[in-house]
Amino acid sequence: MDVPKDVEEEEIGEHGLKKKIIKEGDGWETPLNGDEVEVHYVGSLLDGTRFDSSFDCEMPFKFKLGLGHVIQGWDDGIKTMKKGEKALLTIPPALAYGESGSPPTIPPNSTLQFEIELLSWTKVKDICKDGGILKTILTEGEGWQTPKDPDEVLVKYEARLEDGSLVTKSEEVEFIVKDGCFCPALARAVKTMKKGEKSLLTVKPQYAFGENGWEPASGNDGVVPPNTTLQITLELVSWKIVSEVTTDNKVSKKILKEGEGYDRPNDGAIVQVKLIGKLQDGTVFVNKGDNEAPFEFKIDEEQVIDGLDRGVKTMKKGEVAILTIHPEYAFGSNESHQESATVPANSTVNYDVELVSFEKEKDSWELTTPEKIETCGRKKEEGNTIFKKQKYERASKRYEKALSFIEYDSAFSEEEKQQAKVLKISCNLNNAACKLKLRDYKQVVKLCTKVLDADSKNVKALYRRAQAYIQLVDLDLAEMDIKKALEIDPDNRDVKFECKLLKEKVKEYNKKDAQFYGNIFAKMNKLERLSSANGARKQEAGPMTIDSKA
Repeated sequence: MDVPKDVEEEEIGEHGLKKKIIKEGDGWETPLNGDEVEVHYVGSLLDGTRFDSSFDCEMPFKFKLGLGHVIQGWDDGIKTMKKGEKALLTIPPALAYGESGSPPTIPPNSTLQFEIELLSWTKVKDICKDGGILKTILTEGEGWQTPKDPDEVLVKYEARLEDGSLVTKSEEVEFIVKDGCFCPALARAVKTMKKGEKSLLTVKPQYAFGENGWEPASGNDGVVPPNTTLQITLELVSWKIVSEVTTDNKVSKKILKEGEGYDRPNDGAIVQVKLIGKLQDGTVFVNKGDNEAPFEFKIDEEQVIDGLDRGVKTMKKGEVAILTIHPEYAFGSNESHQESATVPANSTVNYDVELVSFEKEKDSWELTTPEKIETCGRKKEEGNTIFKKQKYERASKRYEKALSFIEYDSAFSEEEKQQAKVLKISCNLNNAACKLKLRDYKQVVKLCTKVLDADSKNVKALYRRAQAYIQLVDLDLAEMDIKKALEIDPDNRDVKFECKLLKEKVKEYNKKDAQFYGNIFAKMNKLERLSSANGARKQEAGPMTIDSKA
């Protein structure tokens, strides 16, 4: 081996391994444990005697790094090399063949030298970080996304024993990731794969079939003996993304065809869809837009069931999906007569939906100042209509949406600011009425305080805040608001009624307080009597005598 004399030698680790770079490699990456590396090498003793070479076989040598397939010095040294690098490794006996050597070519306690060229390597991913599933990518996939637990994947796989014997082969099989397929390794591995990716998995027994092995159901498949490592070729053909539309997992969406771009409908958007509604047994109860113009509705206007409203809001133009909607977001506890069939009470339903197109409602920043004020007024009136239907949560959201259009009014003229002020007061007051119905009393206090900051003599705000304070048992604050309201409007019947209610509450709590403190005083008196009695007994017992033997 001809090594340039001016090349510096570096020490790797703390066990005497040394390396001289003969030819620099490319880039900055180096292989990792588990990667399959391809090298050419020549091995010699220190006296120059050559004992092994890949050139004798006329082909490079391949092995998996860091798995003990070669001597430790190779594993440690090659991990420091770049692609195309050629280096001389000087390996002490402890990292080579030790006291035994490798007769007849390598004597005991031999320091060895290897001239190694790292030709390439195939990245191997240690999926579970314990060596249990090693993945070698054979064909790169597309994009960057990988499946998640709820997704439905379509795969091809072939499983073999380490000796190459075929266990089983599947041309195409579909499964939900979290439910798994064949053995635990498939579900874990597929979550690291991209669409179109093909990989070779080396699966240790704990992620295959463990100490029990596997007996096939049909005669076409082979047996997996206990504690067997498998080699599985896995290809991710495609997958359908499944996501939860609502936080309580009562509306889910499975994407059959990806849509265009990133834009989605917002509240108030007009959408055109094709949809087929089905019961769980497949019975079609509605079919709209398939052989006619697309079905059109407006988001967040209760023109369709809530689950369909929410699901379509998550879709892109051109997207095709299946929405699975539980009764709470569908037709509820009553049966519903639809165009093709009756939906029984408490039915979970599915909708096949294609979002053909949509026109979003304009956002605040897209509107002129007069348009913002006009839109705020319209949204407020919509909230009033919803409130009258006793749908207080939806009405509250509508008032909040109305306010969003006039929240930032620094660019408004003085006249426009005055118009906005009137609308803000009205929306906050109406929202406070919603929050009272929803028993969110702390929010009522916040909303009414906003109103009073703008109009300190607003009787409705004082009245509603007093109602909230009474429920929160802040009776002193409630009394202050009622007194102020009556000073402004002495004949207000609602405020007078609330004043009467307050007095009753005060009596009730005074009575409870009297009973509570009465019980406390009674207990204290009892404790004092017991304490006095104990003291008397102690006095009767007399002082403890000292031990005269001390």
